[in-house]
Amino acid sequence: MEAKEKLNLSLENLTVFIVGFAILFFPLLFTTINTDAFSIPKQALLGIAALAALVIFAFKIANKGSITIRRTPFDLPLVLMTVAFLLSAIFSLNRWDGLLAFFPFFFSVLVFFAITNSARENRHFMFLLSGLVLGGAILSLLSLTSYFKIYLLPFSFAKIQTFSLFGSLLDQALFLAFLAVICGFLLWPFLKNKKVPKKESFFLLGLILNGLGLLVTLIMLLTIAKPSILPLETGFQTAFAAISQDTGRILQGFLFGSGFGTFSTDFTRFKPLTINLNDAIWNLNYLRSSTFALELLATTGILGFLSFIFLSYRILRIKPLLIPAIFAIVLSFLLPLSFTTLTTLLIILAILSIHSRTTDNNKASFYDEEIQIVSLKKGLLALSPTSGQSKMTPSFLSYSILAIILLFVVFIGFFSFKFLMSDFKFQKSLIAASQNDGAKTYDLQRNAISDFPYRDGYSRIFSQVNLTLANNFASSLPEGASPSAQQQQTIYSLIQQSINSGRQATTISPLTAANWNNLSGVYRSLIGFGQNADSFAIISAKQGALLDPNNPQQYINLGGIYYQLGAWDNAINQFQVAVNLKPNFANAYYNLGHALESKGDLENALTQYQTVKNLVSKDKAQLAKINAEIKTLSEKIGKEGIGKQTTGEATNQPELNVNAPAATLPPQNPPVKIPAPTTTPSPTASPSPTTP
Repeated sequence: MEAKEKLNLSLENLTVFIVGFAILFFPLLFTTINTDAFSIPKQALLGIAALAALVIFAFKIANKGSITIRRTPFDLPLVLMTVAFLLSAIFSLNRWDGLLAFFPFFFSVLVFFAITNSARENRHFMFLLSGLVLGGAILSLLSLTSYFKIYLLPFSFAKIQTFSLFGSLLDQALFLAFLAVICGFLLWPFLKNKKVPKKESFFLLGLILNGLGLLVTLIMLLTIAKPSILPLETGFQTAFAAISQDTGRILQGFLFGSGFGTFSTDFTRFKPLTINLNDAIWNLNYLRSSTFALELLATTGILGFLSFIFLSYRILRIKPLLIPAIFAIVLSFLLPLSFTTLTTLLIILAILSIHSRTTDNNKASFYDEEIQIVSLKKGLLALSPTSGQSKMTPSFLSYSILAIILLFVVFIGFFSFKFLMSDFKFQKSLIAASQNDGAKTYDLQRNAISDFPYRDGYSRIFSQVNLTLANNFASSLPEGASPSAQQQQTIYSLIQQSINSGRQATTISPLTAANWNNLSGVYRSLIGFGQNADSFAIISAKQGALLDPNNPQQYINLGGIYYQLGAWDNAINQFQVAVNLKPNFANAYYNLGHALESKGDLENALTQYQTVKNLVSKDKAQLAKINAEIKTLSEKIGKEGIGKQTTGEATNQPELNVNAPAATLPPQNPPVKIPAPTTTPSPTASPSPTTP
């Protein structure tokens, strides 16, 4: 028994070392070999540490023949949150988006339990906290030097004043704020006595460095790189609409939300019309809500939200108060949290649990519970002592649990590895694309999607790559020359792959408007080349507008297809919807004017152009462009047009252009048969009342 105890202690020490190493490098790790240089490496590091800790825990069970769990008041709330988040992802129509967001959170929860179940000595507590504080101190030093334009990292993209290893100054500010508060909390008893012991002086230095880093980060946030946070009113409206107006899945939406990590689809589907009045943000797509609590309400429904409230309640009940955890919880109701800041919150909560276990007031809340592994006479397993005779020995059951955990780790590890390798290849493809190496781009993206075919963004981009290659290949043929059978087959194959990839993106994430816009763009490029391409483009564009009903750009895209087909009345109707949605959108009036001019309604076209002139009066290039068109049209109708005046100028106006396809392939006679979009009735918000 003594040998087993020593082995278990060694395994616990190994877990603490692995997790402490991960905590140290968590804020610092970034790579240039992933599509997301900041989040994906941190997720990978956390996943490795979490799965390694789980394997070690399984070996402890096999060695001891029982399970010793160190209980905290936060165990049940975190388990309930994990279950609620997983169910929300499973019930989501964008299921893979939800699952890909869930597993990094799941790794964070595993790290929490690894810390609370392995770190039981004061030296463990000091080791983990030192790693966290040291990581923050290094991060702060890099921010301080960058602020004063001293760049220590040898990467061109890191040589900017606002560079952050978190990829976001807001996330960095939250991380450093959490660290500064926990250092101050632990040092407060010594600071009150104006005497800090030598072994605590490291944390005093950490408090100073993290405090300086936080100060510099806040200065940059307020003066240089002001973050764009969704207005609180819009966050409220979006959250409550997501759990009450999801047509066709009212109950699922209320209980489970749209799916953990899928707020961007909630925003496009349920954002209020009034957001178009804000010129600074009307054309932005938000990945996070105004606050983390509101994001949970929208994406995980009432169950996920209540589980988080339960966790907050348990934190507030601990005496003496856990000020750093309370501070983090308060911020979660005021600001959005990313994966990195949410993980930091759980790490701090775990470290505070170790600290609280030594407090006499909390011994009843933080305790060890041993679960014996036995079986009943009837063969049912029981995780508690029983007087019935065992059919199987405890060691057999222990090894069975070990095998189950190892299989689980292998399963999760395999898919995580495939995800990382796929991401690595896709990043290489983007580099190849920047070097105009089309063949390499194509091969790498095809392999990346083959490795992990569950990311809609990959398929969306791959569809555009195929379309571009097909267009370039067709354009390279000598004018008037007929392509050979092999050349024709190459073009057809690329087009087929473009359509299939675009359709695959809509299958993976059917509620993502960008996927339908992409598919519509692919079909639009094939008008005249493929059978029914015009109808398919319209169907896809309408689906995109249905999923983003208050975005005027959706109706400009749809109107552009009608304009391309010469269906002037339909084009005018769609452009008018865009004008109604955003009355100061210059490009909507510009497209409306061109549709009216093409129809022959020159007087009304001139009126629209004059409106455009008023809206772009401070943009010299666009003003010159519209003045030239006004002059030409005025000469055509034989008078100087005055046009109606607008109430004022607008800002953040995109470039004036008549909506047109990004690429077009040469017409075919007869047109090539192409597959139709696979649209199915999908739950969404009610269409805008201005939509025809």
